[in-house]
Amino acid sequence: MDRAHLAINSVSSRQSSLEEALEAYESAGFRNVEFQMGLLKKWLADGRSVDDARQLLAARRLHCIGGFEAGIDCFSVGEKHEANHRLHLENARLIHELGGGTLVVGTDGPERPSLEALDIVGQTMRGLAERMTDLNVDLAVEFNWSPLVKSFKSAVVVSEAADHPRVGILFDPAHYYTTVSKPEHLNERTVPWIKHVHFDDMRDKPGEYSNCNSDRVLPGEGAIDLPDLIGRLERHGYRGYYSIEMFNEDLWKLPAAEAARLCYESMARLTAD
Repeated sequence: MDRAHLAINSVSSRQSSLEEALEAYESAGFRNVEFQMGLLKKWLADGRSVDDARQLLAARRLHCIGGFEAGIDCFSVGEKHEANHRLHLENARLIHELGGGTLVVGTDGPERPSLEALDIVGQTMRGLAERMTDLNVDLAVEFNWSPLVKSFKSAVVVSEAADHPRVGILFDPAHYYTTVSKPEHLNERTVPWIKHVHFDDMRDKPGEYSNCNSDRVLPGEGAIDLPDLIGRLERHGYRGYYSIEMFNEDLWKLPAAEAARLCYESMARLTAD
């Protein structure tokens, strides 16, 4: 992991405006930002344009690497299904217009989970990706953000079923820690499916008694052997971004600039440069 690939997810801080968030991220040392799409879209809804957003990013020497907002409907029908897919297409278009990146998604699930249902998720993601062929955006399914895709291996099944170059996996150490995912699942066949990595650590509690969001702590302050995890990912070919994503009440109480500084410093200690 090198510093050029460090990023911050905007959910990690609390701020009064997009301007405050981006100023905080630049001051902390970040050069890459991943958006909670609601923050960005609220800012645009106040009469601003995508070009205004591009200029703001450029002024802060920041590069958009993607975003997230919602799960993909794979088992709904009719207008609900199409409205959900329009949302994702709109988000992908916005990410593309800001420079491209990865759209992270969860999924819904059927009444009775099954391996066959994972195939349906994969085919649905493939269909959505085929509607995004003119966009510089990948789709990454986040395992454990779903009643169906509950582990890294499940996400691999989905990716293999999609069999599309723009469809893959969002890997998050918090979800890895709290699910049945294991180190041996990260290998030369599976790691190439990873499109994007969120970054965090977890309190020293058994995974099955941990909350994958509220038990997150800054990298290096928890129970996960992050150097080993990074090594496994990179040994098998991962060369993408590491975007810190914190759902931490203590961080949220701090000014955005202080929260961003702590996030960056915790990541920088784990870099190779």
